[in-house]
Amino acid sequence: MVPQARLLIAARTDEMAGPLSEGMDQLGWRTITAWGPYAAEAALQDLGVQAVVVDLSDGIEEAETLARKLRLLAAPRRIPVLAIGGGSGAKASEAFDLRLADPVYPAQVAMRLESLVRTCVAEEEYRLRQGTFALMGVDLEDPEPSLAPLRLLAVGDPTPQFLGLSNCLEAAGAEVVGAFTSYTAFDFLHESDFDTVVLWGGDAADSAMAIAGGMRRNSRLYHIPCLLYMKTLGGMTAADAYARGISDVASPETPEPETAWRALELARSYRRQAAIRSALETARTLRFMDPETGLFTRELFSQHLGRLASAAPTRNRPLSLCVLRVRETEEVAEARRTGWLDKAFPQLGSMVSRLIRVEDTAARLGPEHFAIALPATPEAAARIAADRIAAVISRTAFDGGDGRRPFILEFDIGAVEVGNPAHVDAALEAASEMARSGG
Repeated sequence: MVPQARLLIAARTDEMAGPLSEGMDQLGWRTITAWGPYAAEAALQDLGVQAVVVDLSDGIEEAETLARKLRLLAAPRRIPVLAIGGGSGAKASEAFDLRLADPVYPAQVAMRLESLVRTCVAEEEYRLRQGTFALMGVDLEDPEPSLAPLRLLAVGDPTPQFLGLSNCLEAAGAEVVGAFTSYTAFDFLHESDFDTVVLWGGDAADSAMAIAGGMRRNSRLYHIPCLLYMKTLGGMTAADAYARGISDVASPETPEPETAWRALELARSYRRQAAIRSALETARTLRFMDPETGLFTRELFSQHLGRLASAAPTRNRPLSLCVLRVRETEEVAEARRTGWLDKAFPQLGSMVSRLIRVEDTAARLGPEHFAIALPATPEAAARIAADRIAAVISRTAFDGGDGRRPFILEFDIGAVEVGNPAHVDAALEAASEMARSGG
């Protein structure tokens, strides 16, 4: 049996690759290391690789050539390429999705790769939607990152080191907004868009980590990268910081130009991710959607599902389907009789749209019958996602009308993984039957 590696590490020596491979394996990212470009190309073609890490210690040009070649070999599957090293003097390169400074920590790399892989899946989904909507006479434009200067929010006391870093960022063409307190920081974050947040921890990381934690608990701010800039981590390790949502860690001993490019690399990568997510969100607002819920109609979902199923094996990614059917209860029967159930569907559709990932496709198959297609997701993970969506909605009180108690909606759930693309309709029917029989 051929082992399935998730991560390909392309390097000339074991100095970076060895510790990273060991750490990534422990985090569930099974790795394979290629000691040259030909070995990397062979590994990518033979194994189920989801992402690539390239070592820049031997020069950036050779790594750029390899990155471009590996992308072509992986097509139509989109794979992220994360580069490590190269120094702050190296020019920005579109060959890499992101560049991190050496040394790196496995937890740091794993967190960045999870985000980059999701972005690749989202981009694949957008390309498929372009094809689906083209058949209906709608041309969706390619997602293009904004050309406006990168915007960074710098949070912390205006110390000389922190001001020096801000000056380096501005000298590189970025727009830097300063916030001295966490309250001001969240005001800025909720009022406008930023590509990265730089947190000055000084001698203590508590306040900075609280801001990072708050961002990770907010769906709108969750994906914005955070660079922690501080003198000492105290009793916290760098791995702890990455596990708590920090994207990179730098100290005042790190030259300010290097810290600046690290922050700008995070911002550049996020700007592209945001463009793809925005394009997918826009595609959800087209006139073909169900007028009550804003979700895909049954007919549109059927057309797109066939495209999704055909693409999944060519990209070596799983595809799963979930069906949620409103559970019949006395409350639901009464709300249906009085017409308030129908009035709840716009709110319900909005909730479903917010609870799914941007790359997922949700549809209204019938009056009280919904489906979700989850690309790059095995059946077990799809079932967990559906359970989470149903649990959140079940804790929401819907208006039952004047003089009546609010009612809640519960769901019966079915989940299946699509195997043969030719049998995708049967898979959807199987999920529907599971929901009809109570999951």
